[in-house]
Amino acid sequence: MFSLLAIMASLAVAPEASTQTTTPDLNAPRTNNRTRIRQGVASGQLTRPETARLRARQADIPQDKKATHAGGVITRNERQDIGKDEHQASRAICAQKHDDKYRPRTLR
Repeated sequence: MFSLLAIMASLAVAPEASTQTTTPDLNAPRTNNRTRIRQGVASGQLTRPETARLRARQADIPQDKKATHAGGVITRNERQDIGKDEHQASRAICAQKHDDKYRPRTLR
């Protein structure tokens, strides 16, 4: 009877333990930011220099991810640093899209 309770308790705890050790998807914010940049280009809200700066900033973030992942496991602090970089990039996209600079439309 005791062993049956011990097995049931271990099965109840096992799924929680496995979810805590997995690394969350770090690519989702980057994908979202790239989509927002493309939308800003399509709508004319982003000028060419703004687009180049935002894309360069997005290109730096994967380099940070590779450097932190080289150790094998990305720690909580490293994930927070990457998240902070993504958040700052997102705020920059918002600021550039909502300033009063627009790319002139060309006639085709």
